Amino acid sequence: MTFVVKFWGVRGSLACPGRQFVKYGGNTSCVEINLGERRILLDGGTGLRNAARNFMNDPSREIYLLFTHTHWDHINGFPFFLPAYNADWTVHIKAGHMKHAGGIRSVLSSQMTTPMFPIPIEALTATLKFEDFEAGEDFDLYPGVHIRTAPLNHPAGATAYRIEHEGRACVYVTDTEHVPDELDQNILGVIEGADLVIYDSTYTEREWTEKIGWGHSTWEQGMRLCRAAGAKRLAIFHHDPDHDDAFMTALEAEATAAWPGNLVAREGMVLDIA
Repeated sequence: MTFVVKFWGVRGSLACPGRQFVKYGGNTSCVEINLGERRILLDGGTGLRNAARNFMNDPSREIYLLFTHTHWDHINGFPFFLPAYNADWTVHIKAGHMKHAGGIRSVLSSQMTTPMFPIPIEALTATLKFEDFEAGEDFDLYPGVHIRTAPLNHPAGATAYRIEHEGRACVYVTDTEHVPDELDQNILGVIEGADLVIYDSTYTEREWTEKIGWGHSTWEQGMRLCRAAGAKRLAIFHHDPDHDDAFMTALEAEATAAWPGNLVAREGMVLDIA
């Protein structure tokens, strides 16, 4: 059994290159789920470019790209997604928030138009299969790979994904905003008993009170949810672009001291949950 999670982009809101972002990484959201010959990508932020270059020679020539939502930091790697330019590849593209708002294809296409980008989506030579669903629906990607989804509290909507394979589960929960002193029942249901929960931890609790309405959460809330749902590990994710390496190092020390299941996601980090 292979069930490996690799982080290609862990930053939220805006990519942030620079020496002060080397330890944790500056690329925006992109996470790979490697199930042996099967690969799933969660979100298409700037981390998508490096992810794609890594497996261009993959013999399967098929991949699923699941979008939580379509804010820029989650889609602006897509125009640089090399498999989409290769006629040998099939790329399945799914989203759970756009079914009644034009569809995922229209959003990805809109950022690839003049004057924003020189290559239109029609020029991509891969077989692109777009599918919109309603957040909350379940489906199978492959035999033995089951996906559960849940709606999230984020401006214009977002979708959580639970990937289940051979008795293991990884859940991707970003972007979402919690309600003070409440545990989101949608999230509790989708993360119950999970081996790994990747959670929107853009702010600390001290910062969050000034950011209410922006659609994000805290590592402290992620920890509460995981402990209440019996999840084994929390990956603190979607780091604020103002949180440099020094800030994140201090946060990591605080979080891991608070609960041994906490870890801070870093660009390039690989977690085996098989």
